[in-house]
Amino acid sequence: MPAVERPEGHVPFRRKMYWTGGVLVLYFFLTNVPLWGIQTAGNDFFGQFRSLLAGGQGTVLQLGIGPIVTASIVLQLLGGANLLGLDTDNDPRDQAIYQGLQKFLVGVMVVLTGAPMVFLGNFLQPSQQLAQSMPGGAFGVEVLIFAQIAAGGILLLFMDEVISKWGVGSGIGLFIVAGVSQSLVGGLVFWEGGVGSQGLLPTWFDIIVGNVSNMPPLLSGSGIEFLLMQAGILGLLTTLFIYVVVVYAESVRVEIPLSHARVKGARGRFPVKLIYASVLPMILVRALQANIQFLGQILNSTLASMPTWLGVYGGNGQVTGGLFYYLAPIYSPNAWMWWTSGATAARWQVLIRIAIDLSFMIIGGAIFAIFWVETADMGPDATARQIQNSGMQIPGFRKNQGVIEKVMERYIPQVTVIGGALVGLLAVMANMLGTIGNVSGTGLLLTISITYKLYEEIAEEQMMEMHPMMREMFGGGD
Repeated sequence: MPAVERPEGHVPFRRKMYWTGGVLVLYFFLTNVPLWGIQTAGNDFFGQFRSLLAGGQGTVLQLGIGPIVTASIVLQLLGGANLLGLDTDNDPRDQAIYQGLQKFLVGVMVVLTGAPMVFLGNFLQPSQQLAQSMPGGAFGVEVLIFAQIAAGGILLLFMDEVISKWGVGSGIGLFIVAGVSQSLVGGLVFWEGGVGSQGLLPTWFDIIVGNVSNMPPLLSGSGIEFLLMQAGILGLLTTLFIYVVVVYAESVRVEIPLSHARVKGARGRFPVKLIYASVLPMILVRALQANIQFLGQILNSTLASMPTWLGVYGGNGQVTGGLFYYLAPIYSPNAWMWWTSGATAARWQVLIRIAIDLSFMIIGGAIFAIFWVETADMGPDATARQIQNSGMQIPGFRKNQGVIEKVMERYIPQVTVIGGALVGLLAVMANMLGTIGNVSGTGLLLTISITYKLYEEIAEEQMMEMHPMMREMFGGGD
């Protein structure tokens, strides 16, 4: 399979930043390149998942990182069940097979996700004017549109690989941060549409100068509701609260003392963070929900009369009832506040939807966190092997990999489950209360966590540049 060549030696920090910045500029450029041949972009299939799965509606990056994440889910499940039979830890041949299999699955997911958007439903409608002059008519235009979004999905895969091998951090994480940050900035300074549509700062400016018509008295109940909901104070407080909680959770850890078996005085600590599996497994949970909603959209577009128990869809393509309604995540306060004028469902329906969303995110977050730890070589056995190979040991215990593994088993599995469930709970809470720019709770969590880890990695890279001996200790080569 085609692959980005790995660097033969150490890549200087400045060059890594150049590669990272270049790929980021290319990503923003591609999200503003519209698909040639479409009449209208139609309903955005990803909807509220758009900021999380990156990309742009009606652009070359229509699919975003969805195919990459979905392929990762499949490999996570197959690897967790030991159905692949590959030793990705020690066998270079198996590692190459695994990477090739991942790229093959990404290509399959590009077809399975992109083809229905083009050939089914009202997602990407071809230009009728172009179809009259194109060989094959409308079908020829649809093939051209599909080729563009397929090329964008494959290109995004290689952009991620460039970042992983030549840049800083992860390409997928960088694309998520870019998309969510763009929404956050727009939610702060977007100056058009009036109260309720424009950004936070313009809304406050209009309130202060008295440009808001029919504004209720601020000290009344309706005035307080106006400030919280329309003026965006609740979203601001939720965003700040999630930021503080995530940064605090990143610093909460259990530190296991280590000492070198041969060098006296050489000591260290192995940190087991509260969010040990990071927030990245939440991408897998939300991607699974996105695929479920995608199935509902396809059934609604293809079936002549969709059963009401399965799903009821409005004119804007949003589900309003049936099974797919209960499985749909909650993304705004109006989706569950049944006492507001914007609510369309009964109280018992809303409560069932909240319970399913909470259960899906908390249980799914814990399960995918376990899968992530095992497949990313962060489990007790892999960690014990790494500590053993580095020549370190736990003071007071025999220098034995099995002993170290038993000590790690006291902390890592429990912390992984608790951290995954906590992240799921925070994501649902952020969605229910709303955030700046209507960013999804999962996207906000990912952005804060990825930015924090990116800061740590940049600091580590700078330290290695200042002290080359540190590079040898971390296995960075020459």
